[in-house]
Amino acid sequence: MKNKLLANTKKNLSSERALKKAEELIRIASASYPAVTPEDITVSKVRYYADKIIHLLRKKQKIIEEMEALASPLPEYDILKQIPGIGSSSSVRFIAEAGDIRLFSTSRELNAYTGIDIRRYQSGKTYYSDHINKRGNPRLRKLLYLIIQNMLKKQQNAPNHIVHYYYKQKEEPYNKCHKVASVACINKLLKTIQLSY
Repeated sequence: MKNKLLANTKKNLSSERALKKAEELIRIASASYPAVTPEDITVSKVRYYADKIIHLLRKKQKIIEEMEALASPLPEYDILKQIPGIGSSSSVRFIAEAGDIRLFSTSRELNAYTGIDIRRYQSGKTYYSDHINKRGNPRLRKLLYLIIQNMLKKQQNAPNHIVHYYYKQKEEPYNKCHKVASVACINKLLKTIQLSY
C-alpha cells in the first residue's frame, strides 16, 4: 500500500508519511462495511471515472507544458516567475488570461479588466457597502485569488510585501475580512506586475 501511494502521487511524499497514510487507510478500510460487492456496476463506474480524471489531469499537464514552451521566450514570463508565489504554471496562465499588460495605461483599467474595481451604491443619503464589480475576466480573477492564497501559504519560505499588506488590512483601523483583504492584495499585486513590465 505504501509503495502504491508513493508511485501514484505526484506530491513529494516521504516514505515515512506514505507508510502512515497506508496504515490509516488500512485501519479505515477494516472498520468500514462495503455497500456493494467488487463485481457491482458501481465499482466499474468509479473505476471508469477515476481513469477519466487521471486522463484529463495528464492532458491538462501536457497543455501547460506546451504553454510554458510558448511563453518562456517572453520577457514577462521571467518577470512573473520572480514574484514569490507565482510559479511557471501560474505565469503562463496569467499571460494567457491578461494578455499584454502594456496595453493598459493605468492600473484602474487593469482592475476593471480583472473585475475587481469598486462598485458603489448610493441613493439619496443612503450609502450601501462597496462591492467589486465582477464584470471583468472571471478566470483571471480566480487565478489571482489563488496566487494570493498561495503566497499566504508559503509566507514562511518566501515572505513579500503582498503578504505584509494582507496582514495590515486585517489589523486596526481596517479590520477587513479574509476575502476583502485578498482582493486588496490582488489590487496591490496587479500594480506590482504593471510596474515590473
